[in-house]
Amino acid sequence: MNKKTMVITGGARGLGRSGAERFLESREWRVAILDVNEQLLFSAADELAKKFGAGDVYPAVVDVTARQSVEKCFQGILQRFGRIDCLINNAGVTRDSMVHKMKEEDWDFVIAVNLKGVFNCAQAVIPHMKDRKSGSIINTSSVVGLYGNMGQSNYAATKFGVIGLTKTWARELGRDGIRVNAVAPGFTMTEMLQTVPEKVLAMMVDKTPLKRLGRPEDIANAYYFLASEQAAYITGNVLSVDGGIVL
Repeated sequence: MNKKTMVITGGARGLGRSGAERFLESREWRVAILDVNEQLLFSAADELAKKFGAGDVYPAVVDVTARQSVEKCFQGILQRFGRIDCLINNAGVTRDSMVHKMKEEDWDFVIAVNLKGVFNCAQAVIPHMKDRKSGSIINTSSVVGLYGNMGQSNYAATKFGVIGLTKTWARELGRDGIRVNAVAPGFTMTEMLQTVPEKVLAMMVDKTPLKRLGRPEDIANAYYFLASEQAAYITGNVLSVDGGIVL
C-alpha cells in the first residue's frame, strides 16, 4: 500500500522497458507502461507481470500526440493506483535526413511525438502532483539536444526543446514540491541504433572515453536516481549519461 507509482512513456521496449524493470526491481514502485504499439506493449507487460507480479504493472495504449488519448490514459492510471509520483517522458522517434532533404511530414511527426508528447503528458499529471505537493518529472533529452548532430535537425530541435521545458517547469513547479530534470543519453544500444552501420558504431565507441556504447540499464539507473529521495534537492538539471563522448 505504500508503494509509489511511476509512469513511463515508450515503455514497451528500449530505454522505457529497461526503466520500468529498474523501478520494479526495487519492490518500492508500481509502474504504468505506456506505448502506442499495442502488441509490443502487452507482450512487455506480460513479461514484467510474470517477473514482478501483475498487481504492480499497468499497461496502457496511448498516443502521446493526442490530448484526449493522454488524458484518458492518466485517468485510468489514477483509478488503478490512486497516485502518480513520477512521470518519465521517454517516448521518442527519429526521421533522419539532411535539412535540405527533410520532408515536412518527417519534421512534423518528430516534433509531435518528442516535444508535444512531453507537453501533453506533463499537463495531464501536473494538476495531480500540485494537489499532492509532491512529484518528479523526468524528460528524456539526448546528447544530440546538447550539441546537435548532422542529419537530425528535427530530432535535435525536439531534444533542445525538452531541455528548455525542463528548466522552465523546474522554475514554475518547484514551489509545489515538484522536481523536473532531464536525462541526456549518449549513443545507447536500443532499437534506434539497429540500422546504424557497424563502421559508424565502431567510430562512436572509439570517440567515447569509456570505450563502449551505452546500455539501456545505464539510462534506467539515471531515471531511478532522479526519481529517488537521494535526488530530493536536484531540479532543473540535465544529467548526461554518455560515457564521456562529448568531452
